[in-house]
Amino acid sequence: MNPETPARHTIDESAPAVVRLTATVRAPLARLWALHTDIAAWPHWNPDVTRAEPTGPLTVGAVFHWHTHGLDITSTVLELVPGQRIVWGGPAHGIDGIHVWTFEETADGAVTVRTEESWSGAPVDAAPEELGQALRQSLESWLAALKTTAEHR
Repeated sequence: MNPETPARHTIDESAPAVVRLTATVRAPLARLWALHTDIAAWPHWNPDVTRAEPTGPLTVGAVFHWHTHGLDITSTVLELVPGQRIVWGGPAHGIDGIHVWTFEETADGAVTVRTEESWSGAPVDAAPEELGQALRQSLESWLAALKTTAEHR
């Protein structure tokens, strides 16, 4: 690999819970990207996030703490390609999550947003269907809130 090429991170395809979703957002990419990567502002537009606190600038290796669905989570940015892709992950309550978001402009000026996340660990092994459904509902809600907020700003 070329040292100037950033590492490409993906979800854990073998995890017991894997969810992939896509949405078309009719808003400028710059607006959508700014909204999604302003971690401290997540609670203002995403009703499932009650607290979000970055510890510094958004860069690879940056850590942020957030609270959602009764869980305190600490995530680390694993990959960041401004305007295109952000990946974060980390352990939370025995679950190891990896979350990939990609943003791609379409010919008509909309943006295709793809989100995929994997969960593994003992809690997921014990209840893969239940936790897989919880993950799906969480991502559906997040994507809907992101779309609605970006399109109506």
